Amino acid sequence: MKKFDRMTTMIVVAALVAFALGCKYSSTRATTNTSNDNNAGAPSSSSDTNNQDHGNRTASRPKPDIAGKYNITGTNPDGDAYRGTLEVITRGDVYQFRWNAGSQYDGIGIQNGNIIAAAYTTGSDGKGCGVVDFDIQSDGTLEGKWGYWGTNEAGTESAARTSGSGLVGEYDGAGRNPDGKQYKVKLTVEPAGNLYHFVWSNNSDGVGIKRGNNVAVGVGGSRCGFVMYEARSDGTLDGIWGGGGTDKTGTERATKQ
Repeated sequence: MKKFDRMTTMIVVAALVAFALGCKYSSTRATTNTSNDNNAGAPSSSSDTNNQDHGNRTASRPKPDIAGKYNITGTNPDGDAYRGTLEVITRGDVYQFRWNAGSQYDGIGIQNGNIIAAAYTTGSDGKGCGVVDFDIQSDGTLEGKWGYWGTNEAGTESAARTSGSGLVGEYDGAGRNPDGKQYKVKLTVEPAGNLYHFVWSNNSDGVGIKRGNNVAVGVGGSRCGFVMYEARSDGTLDGIWGGGGTDKTGTERATKQ
């Protein structure tokens, strides 16, 4: 999912994703014609408040082993196809993702059962990019896990909707940073075309993709792209990715070598 700036670099609309850690989404992946993809993402307040337990939580899902090397094929938002490779490296509670698809991309990934969410940018490191993955509960509560590039531990966050419907609305959130400190935060989720704009009261800002009862959010500003993979029973990763100030998305499939 990381082939933003494949053919041409898109100037990002800062209004869509403005994050205090200043990352930057690219908008297209390096396309190769294939006629023959600090503190936590959202949460980061230090107030010592207890996480709230919400009912109807999603049951724990099996966690497939995703570390390894992959061959990838995908399409950019404009329909152009690309190929490349992906390496997924275990880093404590999180994963480092390294793509090579005409250009090099590097990012941070977290796993939530068979869902893997990642945020990335061009170059050899994904510094400044963060990612949050939420399960959407039957009562509308968001139960999430988050991480930032360069930190090997993940944080958690739970957000209870106080107004709105569906995913869109206002939320009261509480979470725990990787260092164990607890925090409270306000969260607003707004529609953004085919995507969703997430704004936290601690000046964090991101863009998310919803897939079923799960939403993956890339945090980090205009330099960072984001992807949501679903791990299939055959070991492949089936992904949707986006970024670059556009609500259009691309696709990627990663097959283990």
